Amino acid sequence: MERIGLIGGMSWESTAVYYRRINEMVRERLGGLHSADIVMRSVDFHDIVELQKAGNWAEAGRRLATAARELEAAGARMIVICTNTMHRLADEVRAAVRVPLVHICDVTGEALVAAGRRRPLLLATRYTMEDGFWRDRLAARTGIRAVVPEAEADRAAVHDIIFGELCRGIVCPKSRERYRAIVAQAARAQGADSVILGCTEIGLLVGPADLCLPVFDSTLLHADAAVELSLGTEALALAG
Repeated sequence: MERIGLIGGMSWESTAVYYRRINEMVRERLGGLHSADIVMRSVDFHDIVELQKAGNWAEAGRRLATAARELEAAGARMIVICTNTMHRLADEVRAAVRVPLVHICDVTGEALVAAGRRRPLLLATRYTMEDGFWRDRLAARTGIRAVVPEAEADRAAVHDIIFGELCRGIVCPKSRERYRAIVAQAARAQGADSVILGCTEIGLLVGPADLCLPVFDSTLLHADAAVELSLGTEALALAG
C-alpha cells in the first residue's frame, strides 16, 4: 500500500468525506481491520477563500505547493488536492514535487467516457464553472464538452449554496430543490445527458437519487482513484 497525501481543509466538510471514503474502500478491498495509509495537510479555508476573492491565485498556488512538498517529505507517494476549484493550480502543485498528482478532472473524465456520456452539466463553484480550466482540461483529455447552467442567476445560486451552506455543514431541502430545478432545466434546454458534481461539497446535498440525470460525483471518483493507485491496481503513471 502506497501512502496517500491529502491537501485538505477546502472545506474540511468535504475533506472528511475523502478520509472516510478512502478508508472504507481500503477496508472493502483488503478486509479485516485494514485502513488507508494517509498523511494530510489541512489548511485554513478562510485564508484560501480570501485569496480566491482577491484573485491572488499566485499566492494560493505557493501555499498549496508548500503543502504538497510537506506531504512528500512525510512519505506521500501521491498528492490529492481535496477540492475541484484549487485544481486551477494543479500544474503549480505538480511542479513542486517528484511524486504524481491525482487530477480530479482526469478521473471524472475517465468515468464519463466509460459510461458513454458526452454532454455533462458541470455544477461547481463560480471559479470552476466560469474560469474554463476544468472544462478545457476535460475536453482536451476526452473530447467531452461539459456545459454549465446558462443563466447567471443559476450559476450564482450553485456557488452561493456551496459557500454559504455546504462549506458550513448546512444542508437545506430548499437548496436541494434549487439544484434539481437547475439540472432539469439543463436537460431540457442544453441537452445535458449527465451531471458532474464538480465541487467536493455538492455530494453532501444531492446524489443519484435526487437528480433526473446520471450523476458523477467527483469527490468519490477522486478518492476511489487514490485508493486504486495506493493499492497498486493502477499504474502510478496514470496520475497526472
